[in-house]
Amino acid sequence: MAIRTSRDDDDLDENHEINVTPFIDVMLVLLIIFMVAAPLATVDVPVDLPASTAQPQQKDNDPIYLTVQEDLSLSLNQDKVVGAELAAKLDALTDGNRDERIFLRADKGVPYGELMSTMNALRTAGYLKVALVGLEQAGE
Repeated sequence: MAIRTSRDDDDLDENHEINVTPFIDVMLVLLIIFMVAAPLATVDVPVDLPASTAQPQQKDNDPIYLTVQEDLSLSLNQDKVVGAELAAKLDALTDGNRDERIFLRADKGVPYGELMSTMNALRTAGYLKVALVGLEQAGE
């Protein structure tokens, strides 16, 4: 039984190049993650959006509802309100507490742009906790 002590020319030579395949795979995965996450990071107004089949959450003692009707008129609880006086009436209802949650309801016929301008008016007034209200659906 012989032991080899020297290298034969038949052995494979060492490869001194860097294998970049795993690096490229990691970069492609990161690219996909950023492509998916980038549109989610552009939202300015934080909004709580529970699923329509979720269990109903407990409401505040006196919830404040801002309603956008189909003719684009605004109602704060049951009172009509003009966009210019929205901040003052909200401050009166919440006693200046800007951390109060505002429940936003909108008719199905209200364009998305108008709903967003109403949300921007709430943000400008300093009310950042906005919850969208919808009809409850039976679970499937």
